Amino acid sequence: MPAPILHLGATVTCMHAGPATPLTPFPRVLLSGQPVVTQATPYAIAGCALTGTPNPPCVSAQWVSGAVRVLAGGAPVVLQISQAVCVPTGTGLLPLVVQPRVMAT
Repeated sequence: MPAPILHLGATVTCMHAGPATPLTPFPRVLLSGQPVVTQATPYAIAGCALTGTPNPPCVSAQWVSGAVRVLAGGAPVVLQISQAVCVPTGTGLLPLVVQPRVMAT
C-alpha cells in the first residue's frame, strides 16, 4: 500500500509525545526542498514525557521497516506507515505530519 515518504521537516514524536528529529537524513534526495529520511537514519528524541514509571524516557529510535521499492543511497526510504523502535523503552515513533505529494511502497 502506498504511503507518504518522510523527510527532514516531517513532524515525528515518540509514543509519549517527545519530539524526534533525524540525525543524518540523506542529502542527495530532496522532497519539498528537504532531505529524505532512510531506514538507516537514527532519530534523537528530546523531551519524552514518560514519567511515573521506573523506566527511563525515550532517547533515540531506529527504523526497522521502510519502502520495498524505493531506495535512496541504497537504503529504503521511510514511509509514514514504517515501524521504529525507541531506546530504551521499546515503543515506536508516530509520524504525525508528512509531505503529501510523494508516495512509495
